[in-house]
Amino acid sequence: MQQTRRMILDILREHGQATVDDVVHALQQRRGSSITAVTVRHHLNILQKEDLITSTDLRRRSTPGRPQHTYKLTEKARANFPNNYQRLAAGLLQEIQKQLPKDRVNVIIEGVAANLAQQANIPPLPMHERLEIVVAYLSENGYEANWESANAGFVLHTSNCPYHQIAKDTPALCEMDMRLVATLLGVVPRRLSHKAEGDSHCSYFIPASPAAEPSDR
Repeated sequence: MQQTRRMILDILREHGQATVDDVVHALQQRRGSSITAVTVRHHLNILQKEDLITSTDLRRRSTPGRPQHTYKLTEKARANFPNNYQRLAAGLLQEIQKQLPKDRVNVIIEGVAANLAQQANIPPLPMHERLEIVVAYLSENGYEANWESANAGFVLHTSNCPYHQIAKDTPALCEMDMRLVATLLGVVPRRLSHKAEGDSHCSYFIPASPAAEPSDR
C-alpha cells in the first residue's frame, strides 16, 4: 500500500476518528514535511473506494468555516492490523462448547444476545419503525444491514459478519446472531439465507403478525 495511505490508516487506528485537518496535522508530524488538505482528501477518497475507511457525522470547527466530516476505519481495515482477539474468542467459544452441555451453552448465548439487545434500547414501535432502528444498530456494529417490505411481512438482510473469520468453526455465533435479531425485533424471524452456508447475505423474514410460528433453516 502507498506509504501516505498506510500512515492515514495508522492515524485513524490510533485516534479512533479524525477530520481532514486532524489527519493533515498528524501526517505533518510523522513525515516532518507539509502536506495539503487537498492531497489528504485524495488519499481519503481512495481509501473509501477500497472500503478501508468510512465518513461519519460532521464535526463543527472551533474556527470559522464549514463543518468537517470525520473518518474512521472499517472492519475490513481493522482486520489488516495485527490482533489476537479473533483467535482468543474462537478458543473461548470452542472450550465453552466442549466443557458445557448444549443447554448451558444456549443459556450463555441467550445472555450475550440479551445484553447486546439491551444496549440497543429499542422502544416498542410499529415494526417498520423498529426495523429502522434495528438496521442502524446492526450496521453500527459491523453487520451492514438493510430491510425491505415483503409479502405478509418484512425481510432483514445483513451482508457482513463482524466475526466471519471464526464463525465457520463456531456455529454458536450464528445461533447468537439469530437470538440477537429476534430480541431486537421482539419476534422470532425465519432465516431465509445464511452466509455460513455460502449465501451472499444472512436474511430473515419477519411476519407482519408476531403470532406466526418461528422456523429456522
